[in-house]
Amino acid sequence: MARAYRYISSDAHLEIGPDRWRDRVPEKFRDRAPRLIQLEDGGDAILVESSPLLPRFAHNAGVPFEQWGPDIHTRFEDSPGAGPPAQRLREQDRDGVDAEIIFAGVGGQAMWGNIGSEDVYNAVVRAYNDFLAEDYMPADRDRLLCMGLIPNRGVKEAMAELERCAKLGFKGVCLSGYPAARGLPSPEDDPFWEAALAVNMPVTIHTEFRGTPGRGDRGERGYNLARRISTYGVKGGPIAAALAVHGVFERFPTLQIFIAENQICWIPGFLQQMDLLHSRHRYFHERLQGLKPIELPPSQYVREHISWGFMDDQFGVSVRHHIGVNRVMWSTDFPHDPSDWPHSMDTVAREFAGVPEDEKQMMVCGNAVEFFHLDVLPAAQGAQQRVAQTV
Repeated sequence: MARAYRYISSDAHLEIGPDRWRDRVPEKFRDRAPRLIQLEDGGDAILVESSPLLPRFAHNAGVPFEQWGPDIHTRFEDSPGAGPPAQRLREQDRDGVDAEIIFAGVGGQAMWGNIGSEDVYNAVVRAYNDFLAEDYMPADRDRLLCMGLIPNRGVKEAMAELERCAKLGFKGVCLSGYPAARGLPSPEDDPFWEAALAVNMPVTIHTEFRGTPGRGDRGERGYNLARRISTYGVKGGPIAAALAVHGVFERFPTLQIFIAENQICWIPGFLQQMDLLHSRHRYFHERLQGLKPIELPPSQYVREHISWGFMDDQFGVSVRHHIGVNRVMWSTDFPHDPSDWPHSMDTVAREFAGVPEDEKQMMVCGNAVEFFHLDVLPAAQGAQQRVAQTV
């Protein structure tokens, strides 16, 4: 159904316990599926095969900075961003957000990759997607825009779930690795890209791929603050560059990919340096890896095929023309640390001060509408709809 949108968060998370969807896993695999555990302090935790126990720590939405910490264990049912869809819609209203692109939570796709059995892993992914499509999104499919998960166990399995996600009505899918489950893009991925284009399915990557070197903010002695505060610019950049230099966008000139939650302030320098370094290093790597030369500078492929998500990034907004105003999407990252919920509109006012209204609207709404193929009401009807919602 067509809807009036003003603010769309291009990156948010569903932080729910596996008890909400675990019964959808076939009974023969259920004892190996993720499960909810209650800690001695009363908080919740998620247990995933071959993974350390993950406490449900406060994701800090609405919590003062000085109270943050990994030792604050909470329950899903008491937390913002972790409740049923009706709660989520109220949280959007409170924050002034009309819709969210919703990715899995911390205890989701990345940890599930540790499940040893391919059959169990694929069943878990399917169960979660079924829950989203049948139990969560139907509350309001125009506002709860969940991304279907694509399994990372080979291109055949990835394509099968892509086709299921299209039939289930997802507005996009999220990769946790290259479709053929290799460390770099390869021609084996091509059937997936072709299939995604054939069903007109938007493809997203949340931040980075599972198993990226240096992922996370923990060092040998625990939490690494230095790693945490220098996190952006080392995640999505290598993926975008790899897709460019391995010729993916030459083979699929209409393919578009959205890489969420990377901030954008670093991208102009990245684009400049990738061309400089490519001009120096390409010959050696073409001989070493058997790479075929690409026709254009790699930055041009990135500019034309990659969109980026950002949160509170005033400098990034100020250099938007060096990236492309049509290539960046604002988000809240609710309910994670970068979120300013329930005061996101204050952040928007500060972040976009002095930005022309048409450019602001592209970044906070229009680019997401276009990328995810959302139905939008004409302006007059949209105004009437908003008035009706407030009555």
